[in-house]
Amino acid sequence: MSTTIAVVAAGGMGAAVGARLVERGAQVLTSTAGRSAASIERARAARMTAVDDDALSRADIFLSIVPPNQAAPLASRMAGRYKAAGTRPIYIDLNAVSPQTAAEVARILEPSGAIFVDGGIIGGPPKGNDRGPIFYVSGPVGDSLSILNRFGLVTKELAGGIGAASALKMSYAGLTKGIIALGASMILAAKRAGVDDALFAEFGGSQAEMLARLRRAIPDMLPKAYRWVPEMREIADFIGRDMPESEIYGGMAELYAKIAADRDGEQSLVRTLTGFFATPA
Repeated sequence: MSTTIAVVAAGGMGAAVGARLVERGAQVLTSTAGRSAASIERARAARMTAVDDDALSRADIFLSIVPPNQAAPLASRMAGRYKAAGTRPIYIDLNAVSPQTAAEVARILEPSGAIFVDGGIIGGPPKGNDRGPIFYVSGPVGDSLSILNRFGLVTKELAGGIGAASALKMSYAGLTKGIIALGASMILAAKRAGVDDALFAEFGGSQAEMLARLRRAIPDMLPKAYRWVPEMREIADFIGRDMPESEIYGGMAELYAKIAADRDGEQSLVRTLTGFFATPA
């Protein structure tokens, strides 16, 4: 019996996931309606089949891989289709959202008959024959794990029900992307104070491992900064807005928004951040 998997949308991660599934023999559907030319080309290169929402609703498994602020709207968009078609797919939300947002998506889908599974991706997009990222899932996973494993994805089930996978993703991203935000903010502050060269020299001597990590991570962050804005806000919600440390991630969201706007504009911050690492390793 063939398995049809829908992957929405064909961003960097979604297209790479789709390509891995196709390579291992799955029939993979996606939607390119309203998407950019780059997304359409990624879907084509991954050999994903672009279809309308009616066809998407008939997939056995639906993988939602969109920016955090699009998770609930996508679920709303598909819920009506599932109800009309009378289908009961396994809907896995793999977005970087808080457990609160995961619960909201579950509530949206509940009347539709779809089976909601909470998920989170840790690691970069799969490439070639590498192992790829880990797909953490929690909730009523059914046979979705064995199916995804069969088609080349690495999955791990977490105890704790809906919200557990999202909580792990928030905790992990809060550390990894939080460290990048801290590094960027201090590089910018050091530049304003005129001590950026001294900071680089001191880090090279006393924190060489951290310097090497930031040298890789900060330039890699620049084109993604706009996507990390809603993710930082989700992390703040995960922590709890009544907790003082949640304000840290609200500030990081604003920092990433500022960097994203600068990258599309004057690029003064971009030059400072990339210039800091101009000295050879």
